[in-house]
Amino acid sequence: MMAKCRSSISYLAALAAAMAVAMPAFSQEQHAAELSKVVRLNRAPVSNETLQVTLPRPVVTKLPNGLTVLVLERHKLPTVNIVLQFGTGDMSDPKDLPGLAKFTIELLREGTTHRTSAQLAADVDKLGATLNCFSGFGSTVSSVVTSGLSPSTGQILDLISDIVLNPTFPQDELEKYKARQLSLLEQHRSQPYVLADERFHQALYGDFPAAVTLPTPESIKAASVERLKEFHERYHVPSNALLAVVGDVKADQFIELSRKSFGEWKGQPAPKADWSHLPPPAPAKIYLVDRPDSVQANIVAGDYGARRTDKDYIALYVMNRVLGDGPQSRLFLNLREVHGYTYGAYSGVGDDKYREAWRANTEVRNAVTDGSMEQLLAEFKRIRDEKVPEPELNEARHAIVASFALSLEQPQELLYRWILVQDYGLPVDYWDRYPVEVAHTTADAVQTAARKYVDVDHLQIVCVGDPKQPGNDQKQTIRDVLKKYGTVEVYDTNGKKEE
Repeated sequence: MMAKCRSSISYLAALAAAMAVAMPAFSQEQHAAELSKVVRLNRAPVSNETLQVTLPRPVVTKLPNGLTVLVLERHKLPTVNIVLQFGTGDMSDPKDLPGLAKFTIELLREGTTHRTSAQLAADVDKLGATLNCFSGFGSTVSSVVTSGLSPSTGQILDLISDIVLNPTFPQDELEKYKARQLSLLEQHRSQPYVLADERFHQALYGDFPAAVTLPTPESIKAASVERLKEFHERYHVPSNALLAVVGDVKADQFIELSRKSFGEWKGQPAPKADWSHLPPPAPAKIYLVDRPDSVQANIVAGDYGARRTDKDYIALYVMNRVLGDGPQSRLFLNLREVHGYTYGAYSGVGDDKYREAWRANTEVRNAVTDGSMEQLLAEFKRIRDEKVPEPELNEARHAIVASFALSLEQPQELLYRWILVQDYGLPVDYWDRYPVEVAHTTADAVQTAARKYVDVDHLQIVCVGDPKQPGNDQKQTIRDVLKKYGTVEVYDTNGKKEE
């Protein structure tokens, strides 16, 4: 997977008051009884044996210019998947030009000193290959991703090296790209989930780079050939890059091809970023984004999550599986199956080098905003206050391990797992131990993770909707409904705070 003013009114006090009213009418016993109406057939084929795996090891080497090369041989099909990953993404954008990393990486394929944009596209088509470049807001990496037939490996590498070593960022292509981005930005800002994501990240991260989720019209217009070249020369350098391949190649042959294509690539070491210093957790607050005439409310709630390298990451991941990861989770069963408030309710966790958000989200009819908020908070309270019953926990652990096992059949998934090991400095047996650690995650560990990360004292809640629409059966407006659960700040769809 999916962005401060302070107040003397305590969100926790408001939450406790709301629960005091709500719980007599909907007790924990009644909650369990209602959920029991959902029939679990338990017919999925599940083995009680812990999955034991030893992933095939890649060959990893470093070229004299500092480029790391990772080769994972898989000879079932005559294909290759190649990734050139840079250790810099939109988290490194300058404050005056959000989106610069994205603009730079995406425009690599629009022209070089040897090929025009059209010629590059034609050469990719001739090889029956794919070539994509991307970076995302909140990401610490940018990537060039390609695939093709293994006999074309050398030609594919030559194409990658051409766009990375010899980009020209043609002015005419840049102008067309900027026009497309302005149109896309307008479309994005019309989408409620985009507005919710933006406000949530701003509430959570403050001045930290992860607060930015979209470019601005000004940053798109300000993007210039000079700024793109400057960013490219600073960050797209061999010592800041990892070239990885999975497929029908021999390691020594691929390494030799890499030397031929990238051996002359030079550049000064890129600046090293430190993502460990987040703003202190903000006091809990509710943000209402005023989107006139919305027929539903988009709700996002969450706080800082864990990094993949944190010791309690796996416990958090298991907790999230129980709470909101899929149609078998508590949020889905409660808000959809029991109450019929929504088509779906989910939660998710990130795993980047900084603490990406843990968050829950749902889209509900305006008239059930009140009930949806009540049930979301009730589920947060339950996962914190009660240990997960062993049958439910066992189901979550089995599901995670089964999904992991299935992913090992996909070469691309294997490659990205090894890129993660290399990029994050994880132990080489990390994925061998992963299913065992998941299977041995206890109810105590899950509850400890829930109490740490489902932090009601610092919960940031965003609701995108029409404040004037009724939010419950008593015809209270959505704005008045949200005030029952804490302090509310209202913003327009352009991010400006309303009085």
